[in-house]
Amino acid sequence: MSEVVHSFTATIPTWSPYVTPVELASATTEQLAAMKVTPSNKGVSPYVLTLAHDPESLAVRSPLFNLIMYGKDGLSPAERELGALSASVVNRCIYCAAVHASRFISYSGRNDVVEKIFADERDATLEARPQALFNFAAKLSTTPIEASADDARALGEAGLSELEQLDLVLSAAIFGWANRLMHTLGEPVARPEAP
Repeated sequence: MSEVVHSFTATIPTWSPYVTPVELASATTEQLAAMKVTPSNKGVSPYVLTLAHDPESLAVRSPLFNLIMYGKDGLSPAERELGALSASVVNRCIYCAAVHASRFISYSGRNDVVEKIFADERDATLEARPQALFNFAAKLSTTPIEASADDARALGEAGLSELEQLDLVLSAAIFGWANRLMHTLGEPVARPEAP
């Protein structure tokens, strides 16, 4: 049996579903249609195969996810990932935090930001712009009412346009939802070591 991962890491664990995923070979026409637009357009993961039990919801979820996380305007890809990472840390979603930490590092080259967030969580001290992003996404993920007008002003003072601020809200909010699905439907397990 694989060991469940309990600590934050930028090494992406395997996500092991509690529910038996849909088998591609026996998927219905509706399930196959819903899986055509996967979240990153990189293949059909066990998570997507699990969500395919409800093809109507999946058919709406994946295009929305893609627009939020891979949109061309607004926040940079790295900062969208920072919003998702912030939400995932607050929600203690080890799998999502690993995925988005890894992507943030890939886009920004800023492993130091991830290390500080993983070490200090809500108390992480960062440079002005990432700090404003992190603080806002963390507050929004803890209790939405915590994200105040002062926090929104701090985003503007850190140089974020209104569109960038909206993108941050969307990336953190969709992970409030995604983290809860990940927790409910499965768990992160350590990848088997190569022989």
